[in-house]
Amino acid sequence: MLSVKNVSKTFNPGTVNEKKALNRICLEMNDGDFITVIGGNGAGKSTLLNMIAGVYPIDCGHIILDGQDISLQPEFKRAKLIGRVFQDPLMGTAGDMEINENLAMAKRRGKSRTLRWGVTAAEKDEYYEALKGLGLGLEDRLSAKVGLLSGGQRQALTLLMATLQKPKLLLLDEHTAALDPLTAKKVLDLTEELVAKNNLTTLMITHNMNDAIRIGNRLIMMYDGKIILDVEGEEKKKLTVEMLHNKFREAAGEEFSDDRGVLI
Repeated sequence: MLSVKNVSKTFNPGTVNEKKALNRICLEMNDGDFITVIGGNGAGKSTLLNMIAGVYPIDCGHIILDGQDISLQPEFKRAKLIGRVFQDPLMGTAGDMEINENLAMAKRRGKSRTLRWGVTAAEKDEYYEALKGLGLGLEDRLSAKVGLLSGGQRQALTLLMATLQKPKLLLLDEHTAALDPLTAKKVLDLTEELVAKNNLTTLMITHNMNDAIRIGNRLIMMYDGKIILDVEGEEKKKLTVEMLHNKFREAAGEEFSDDRGVLI
């Protein structure tokens, strides 16, 4: 479903702030793969997702999604193929718009717009049923402004919006990091449910190693713009947090002590 071939990205090249964020990285994802991504600060995790989403242009290499080379496509053209949930719950929704209006915008992503009623009665019924599945009571608040929702409710809504069209690829960039533990668990449970229900190919960044081990069928660890570990299936199930720490220690050396606090 996704093929990242020899992709590199350097920010501020030729300056004192030069940073090689991705170094000839290669990644192959099969249809239905759910990959968790871990690594210390500056490992290149978010940069990888941004390159796939088209936020920044790649320096070299190719990104192929469902057989289509999207390497040079701008972000807005990739949006119809890719769903994304950010760390900040405010980024995925429009706070001044109603819940049903946000869902309608997500439903129309990548499609041509015409002059007609914004949300039809049939769509409201569809959104009611979709929101009911979240178990948060949002189905009875279709006309409420999204800005009135809690962070967890907004993130759950963003997740629903990102999966409404069943994207070719779902990108989750530490989407529970800004939530309290109980809310984060609810959103993670909802994530697993929606991914399984729709058989979505998913790439999820997390700093929580327990979640990385438990969730998905495959795990990759990044360091210094490269993938240094890629495990799946039974091998992944046998992993422990200490084993991951040891692997990171091997790659990071003295820097491990600085990053251990964010690898929990």
